[in-house]
Amino acid sequence: MAKFDTSKMQLEEKMVTIRRVAKTVKGGRNVRFSVTMVVGDGEGHVGVGTGKALEIPEAARKATEDAKKNLIKVATKGTTIPHRIYGVHGASKVLIMPAKEGTGVIAGSSARLVLEAAGLKDVRAKSIGSANANNLAYATLTGLRELFTADKVAKLRGKTKEEIVG
Repeated sequence: MAKFDTSKMQLEEKMVTIRRVAKTVKGGRNVRFSVTMVVGDGEGHVGVGTGKALEIPEAARKATEDAKKNLIKVATKGTTIPHRIYGVHGASKVLIMPAKEGTGVIAGSSARLVLEAAGLKDVRAKSIGSANANNLAYATLTGLRELFTADKVAKLRGKTKEEIVG
């Protein structure tokens, strides 16, 4: 995974979920907050991260730092993606499909947050399986990570882009 200099990027942060989690210990319940955040610059870079702390602002800060560590570059074709892709994380599955210009982002809950943070304008996504918001965000990120451009495919096959596209 490539490392990006996040200090030079204009990253926008969006909160996916806030959950109150408890661990039962000898002295009683240990209550903390778990936060999942999405960061993106709207120009093809996006990341998802999770943080846990005693207070929500600290958990959000940790989640943002984690999301910056997991930043990826999304392969785009104009305002959409180059091809249909299937992202899986846990029991959540997301089918991400390219759409014609002017369609907008048609996706549910956390998949929409990830796609918009990546800067995609015309894309459709269908959630299949578990609707857990955290897993959906990570499944969407996994799908976007696996996208290929014609240049990338040509390089892998040792051919020119024109031979691949036709």
